[in-house]
Amino acid sequence: MPAATRVRWALVVATSVALVATGCGSSGSGGGGSGASGSGGGVVTAWWGDPQNPLEPANTNEVNGGAVLNMIFTGLVSYDPKTSAPNNANADSITSSDQQTWTVKLKPGWKFSDGTTVTAKSYVDAWNYGALATNKQLNSSFFSYIQGYDQVAPASGNPTAQTMSGLKVVDDNTFTVALTQKFSTWPATLGYSAYVPLPASFFSDHAAYLNKPVGNGPYEITSWTKSAKMQLRPFTGYSGTNKAKNGGIDLKVYTDTNAAYADLLAGNLDVNNGLPNSALKTVDSDLNGRFLNTPAGIIQTISFPLYDPAWNTAGAKMVRQGISMAIDRPTITKVVFTNTRTPATDWTSPVLGEAGGFKEGLCGETCTYNPTKAKQLIQQGGGIPGGQLTISYNADGPHKEWVDAVCNSINNALGNTKACVGNPIGTFADFRNQVTTKKMTSAFRTGWQMDYPLIQDFLQPLYFTGASSNDSGYANPQFDSLVNQANANPDKAAAVSQFQDAEKLLIPDLPAIPLWYQNGTVGWSSKVDNVLLNPFSVPVYDQITVK
Repeated sequence: MPAATRVRWALVVATSVALVATGCGSSGSGGGGSGASGSGGGVVTAWWGDPQNPLEPANTNEVNGGAVLNMIFTGLVSYDPKTSAPNNANADSITSSDQQTWTVKLKPGWKFSDGTTVTAKSYVDAWNYGALATNKQLNSSFFSYIQGYDQVAPASGNPTAQTMSGLKVVDDNTFTVALTQKFSTWPATLGYSAYVPLPASFFSDHAAYLNKPVGNGPYEITSWTKSAKMQLRPFTGYSGTNKAKNGGIDLKVYTDTNAAYADLLAGNLDVNNGLPNSALKTVDSDLNGRFLNTPAGIIQTISFPLYDPAWNTAGAKMVRQGISMAIDRPTITKVVFTNTRTPATDWTSPVLGEAGGFKEGLCGETCTYNPTKAKQLIQQGGGIPGGQLTISYNADGPHKEWVDAVCNSINNALGNTKACVGNPIGTFADFRNQVTTKKMTSAFRTGWQMDYPLIQDFLQPLYFTGASSNDSGYANPQFDSLVNQANANPDKAAAVSQFQDAEKLLIPDLPAIPLWYQNGTVGWSSKVDNVLLNPFSVPVYDQITVK
């Protein structure tokens, strides 16, 4: 089981932040907070980017799609928007006597926005669909700890079963889940969108669902024009506690972050969490304090295509270590990001805290700027494969400045102005498609936005062999074994220590270079209040009020 994206942001989100069409003005019916006044009366316009894939929960591991899924679905568990602590949502209880076979009981009476009832079968069918290899869902490996996964998603890609033997419907509101091993923190993972239920219409008329997804969350999609705008309105039949405090959200797609910021300043956009780097120096004064810069469960990295033989040698490993030492993280985070990033010294996030697995300085000298040693390692490793390092990134996001800064730092360390260059690739969707189809031949931008607040989520989805967001193709049996041991350990402190032992293997192997931990940033117009970013760096849309 692995993110993520997310986000992961797979940035990592998965997750990965994509900054993606036009700056349109507000209208009374659809935006700018110009609807009826008072809590719940006005519609909020918010920045957005096109998702990489159709909005199938098990096929979405990036933040644009994830943001919508979290508005239109509520799963078994939800995460506190301030602390990220997991709490039961659609689940009434999730219990186990042995940490391996779990019984899930639902709160009865929940509905999908098409009027049908959420049942245990809604979850079991959704999870079986997400796991089945022939459905080609990016998050399939999130189900890999359920018994029978190997039959529905074998390495050969040819399933010998259509459903997982570990899932059983007991009654309308109860199902059981048998895992392949003990997994003490499994319930805490279930707030991730891959685990949400699906209505029967998802299976009976899949094309109609993809055109207008149906969920059981606080909002429902009322219209969606691809690459332009999505309208979401409060779902009046929602049974959860986080009911919308506004009249809806209009997500507007932008391909130019500066155009989005101009719309925000002009009052034509209410919420913008895709701020361009150029605005960070002045955004607080530009918006008269309507700006948040807050820590988030996000790390940005540079990954390497270890599936390319040129990058998967002992010499290339030394080269990767040298590249990491050639990056002046403190200067870049200060000059390019105006201290809205913090130099990374491990592969997780400070929001986890030490008890949760964050270990400051774990990466040691490998993540410390040392241009002299960097040059030595790259030379000893036989030089950069192909003679030049290219760092690919999506051109519709705010990445050119920092990629150029990273390349300048590497070039200065090597005394060669052409050792490293940026490689912009069209849109986020185009870029991610090249990454997920393993078409990269040199370095590429990656990152991770936590799916759930566990150290496991920063390691397993990205670096476990064959995991859903393992973009580099990294494979280390020792890493996999330690992760499996940690998952099975019922003692949280001991499990965290085992995860950190696995993380230490990333230091010499370096499938991805940690760059910086990312704060969440968001600015908003004078028309709205109560704007908050959750620890995943996503606006808490249902809490935004319109003046």
